[in-house]
Amino acid sequence: MKKDEFIFGYYPVLEALEAGATVDKIFINQASSPKRFDQIISFAQNSGIPVNQVPQAKLDKLTRSNHQGIVAYLSPVSFISLEALVEEAEKSDKNPGLFLILDQLTDARNFGAIIRTAECTGVSGIIIQKTGGAPVNADTVKTSAGAVFNVPICKVDHVKDAIFYLQGSGYTVVGADEKASQSYFNLDYKTPSAIVMGSEGSGISKSVLKLLDGLISIPMRGKTKSLNVSVAAGAILFEVLRQRSI
Repeated sequence: MKKDEFIFGYYPVLEALEAGATVDKIFINQASSPKRFDQIISFAQNSGIPVNQVPQAKLDKLTRSNHQGIVAYLSPVSFISLEALVEEAEKSDKNPGLFLILDQLTDARNFGAIIRTAECTGVSGIIIQKTGGAPVNADTVKTSAGAVFNVPICKVDHVKDAIFYLQGSGYTVVGADEKASQSYFNLDYKTPSAIVMGSEGSGISKSVLKLLDGLISIPMRGKTKSLNVSVAAGAILFEVLRQRSI
């Protein structure tokens, strides 16, 4: 983590929150009294910012300076609300809205690669969960080749809530699953669509799978049974672009 990606110390963190800085997450020394950071924790919770209690060794690793038991991770980009994201997509006179939902994707470089492809294929926005997913950090920015600044990103409390909202807004929400019987070639993407990609290790979570309108898979002919998630997302997104370009 680079120096310009985080701030530390009680008052600098509090002032950043009060000033509306885009704070991605906060780390607090787990050995400290929770009451010491009551004001910061309350502010963070009201703003939907995750607060993680971690060993002092982690904080010491982030900075050799006097962190006072607290470090805040700054995001290089601002996030947009789900409502605003959908509203902006509806204003477009080019193509129906197209969203990418990342369910617990954890690798920042995979995230960056997906953002780069999403920008190239006209994705309206990317939806991620506030906790448990890959951060938007320097690795993400670098791997995205700067595309992270051109694709709206929305953070939600739960991916399931985003799926319900999109379905209620007229979107078909499908998930990429290697076990699905329907090829991604055979789905019509010319209507408002959202595609869910799962984590690198376990794919889409079971609770999310139950909510989807359908599942698609990428036909494979080699001995390798699966693709890197960023490659899989790219294949699907370019098929969407192909269909919408006809």
